[in-house]
Amino acid sequence: MKVALLTMFNGLDSSYSLVNVVAEQVRMLLDANIETRILVSDICSLNKLYGIFLDKRIKWVKVCNHLDGKQMHWKNYIQSDGEVHDTFFKEVDVIVEDLVKKLADIDVCFMHDIHYQGWHLHHNIAIRKVQEQLPNLKFLAFTHSAPAKRPANPKWPFSARFAPMPNTLYIYPTQSGISALAKQYNVPEDRCKVVNNSLDLLSFVTEEVNILSKYIDMLTPDILVVYPGRLTRSKKFDKVAALCGAIKVKSSKLVKVIFCDTFPKLDISPEDYKDFVRSIGVKFGLDNGDLFFTSDIKEFYRGVPRKSVLELFTLSNLFICPSYSESFGLTVLEAASKGNFLILNEQVPALKELGSHLDAYFMKWDAKNFGFNTRENYRPSEEAYLSHHANNIVKLMDNNPIIHGKTIAKQRYSPRWIWKNQLEPIIKSLC
Repeated sequence: MKVALLTMFNGLDSSYSLVNVVAEQVRMLLDANIETRILVSDICSLNKLYGIFLDKRIKWVKVCNHLDGKQMHWKNYIQSDGEVHDTFFKEVDVIVEDLVKKLADIDVCFMHDIHYQGWHLHHNIAIRKVQEQLPNLKFLAFTHSAPAKRPANPKWPFSARFAPMPNTLYIYPTQSGISALAKQYNVPEDRCKVVNNSLDLLSFVTEEVNILSKYIDMLTPDILVVYPGRLTRSKKFDKVAALCGAIKVKSSKLVKVIFCDTFPKLDISPEDYKDFVRSIGVKFGLDNGDLFFTSDIKEFYRGVPRKSVLELFTLSNLFICPSYSESFGLTVLEAASKGNFLILNEQVPALKELGSHLDAYFMKWDAKNFGFNTRENYRPSEEAYLSHHANNIVKLMDNNPIIHGKTIAKQRYSPRWIWKNQLEPIIKSLC
């Protein structure tokens, strides 16, 4: 399959929201291994590409925007009657001739505001003439603003902004606008589909976090835990794994844990301790693939940069700190500042003090206190203790609107979800 995105962009400034929408659609298409072309105006500079636009798989195609050597100057035709400028239809014919060649082998063409914007009236007319010559070409006509009210008796060519085109589905970013969209283009509502705008959080992170995303899925999990710390038994990585296992069993949610481990202490072999943590996680309900140590990647053998840890906290929603001893616990503040639900060791004075200010949820693990050490004896068992608290934690997280909003924004509106549940099915229905 070959897909073209007809944008007619004059530039790729990311402050223009439509550029970002197109960028994320391009990412979806490339991730699905679909040959992708982006059609832009012939005056659009491609010298400073960035982000996904740097991908070498993209085929950039410049569409004619000159007539007799002079640049076309678009006019905003939003009226329903009147006159167009003298060279309007000559410009249309030149664009048609160019587009026929550049869309000849395309299966599906995305049009972004081409039928909607008055600025694109001559592209609107042109693409209709192109379709007459390429009858097998299918179209998705995206509208990115509130649908326009249909005038009583629009005249050609202005009526093109309110007229349907064969082999075309009309797309709007929310269900609430479908009825108005159908009325604008005078089509049945079943010819109008919803494709939400997506939020590609990974496009805003450091290269280090992008590297990590190749090893563990950070967007799909219902619960993502990030725990940074020195790889030593006193940081109680195994207790994090155990509680996460109990949460998974109690809730049937998808749970993932990223341990950002650094500078192993020689109180135990690093590999032996990581194997032990994994075994504990599996014992309490995790799968082997649910746990990931960043030190297993050669780039992060000595740790993940602090900036990247902060970005990981933006993606996570649960922070667990069962540490045996802390003088302050800066990672607690970092996790809290990024909207994570906090679970802290109540027996550590610094964590108790800090967590009380942050409305943290407290549990009891072994701890080093001032002048003595605590040792926990769970009755009837540690499994029962973890299961009881796992149930409480899940309920509190589910009922927390901030945690809920953060999680849904990451999962439900990710490019992967939008592609699998909305855009891909629509494309398949056309082919």
